[in-house]
Amino acid sequence: MNILTGDIGGTHTRLATVEQGAGRFRVVDIARYASPDFDGLLPIIESFLHDHPQVQLQQAAFGVAGPVVNGRCRTTNLPWELSASELSTALGIPHVHLLNDLEALAWGIDTLDDSSLVTLQAGHASNQGNQAVIAAGTGLGQAGLTFDGAQRRPFACEGGHTDFAAQTQRDTGLLQALQSRYGHVSWERTVSGAGLVELFRYLLDSQAATTPGWLDDPQQDTAAAISQRALAGDDALCAEALAWFVELYAREAGNLALKLNATGGIFLGGGIAPRILPALKKNYFLQAFMDKGRMQPLLEAMPVKVICEQHTALYGLARYTGLAKAAT
Repeated sequence: MNILTGDIGGTHTRLATVEQGAGRFRVVDIARYASPDFDGLLPIIESFLHDHPQVQLQQAAFGVAGPVVNGRCRTTNLPWELSASELSTALGIPHVHLLNDLEALAWGIDTLDDSSLVTLQAGHASNQGNQAVIAAGTGLGQAGLTFDGAQRRPFACEGGHTDFAAQTQRDTGLLQALQSRYGHVSWERTVSGAGLVELFRYLLDSQAATTPGWLDDPQQDTAAAISQRALAGDDALCAEALAWFVELYAREAGNLALKLNATGGIFLGGGIAPRILPALKKNYFLQAFMDKGRMQPLLEAMPVKVICEQHTALYGLARYTGLAKAAT
């Protein structure tokens, strides 16, 4: 049976039907929508069903960027309020599951094979150890998987909104600049697409460099433009910003790995990590990841992998739905 799944982000929403066969998941129909163009999830679903009349809706699960409490979510980077029960009623199906988007990603990890992952550090995984997932994109999502004695159970958290911790004089300057504009400064303010832009603008200001004409082009993805120029070696300041971004990403990944004691491994997901793999493979990522004083040996033993399968969250939602149905 096909399951309608959706990965709901602040920038884009992907809806897809997923089917399972021979122990593997496969996307059947998929479409992508600009989230800000809609006033909620239901109009997107209705558009998808209109364009895919062959879909016979029986089960649905959606991963959404924001905290989900009692089947409801006020999205973090969109002015939406979502309710699993209201969606169930509107769609005329008995069960709609609403999960945090990183929890959905975590449910998808066990659907992946080695070809879907890039190893940054092999480590020595504990078969019964906890795992962690961190994903920079429009925001900074985090989740964990805890071993319950039989299998790993994903759980959501909002760790990306914890306080940003400056480690260097440059970090402190950035923190002060962001505090003057935003007040509270979270890790998401620095380790996200918007965060990369903030780093680049700070470097421009602190070095009194000329602002490039392309920076304020409304037709482009500014974070992508910075990373592309950095990886191509076309712009030294872009390269500096990306290297700084990678360092901060690694530091917060190390923080999460320690908080969850992720001896089973930590996974980098989201839209940014696969696009900046050459930078993540440089030594400064692992150096920053393991820069935790007496805890360095623990981090050295943790596998660190990048998720390169773009449908992982959709597979995770389908897997979760299947397990929930089997439990009823």
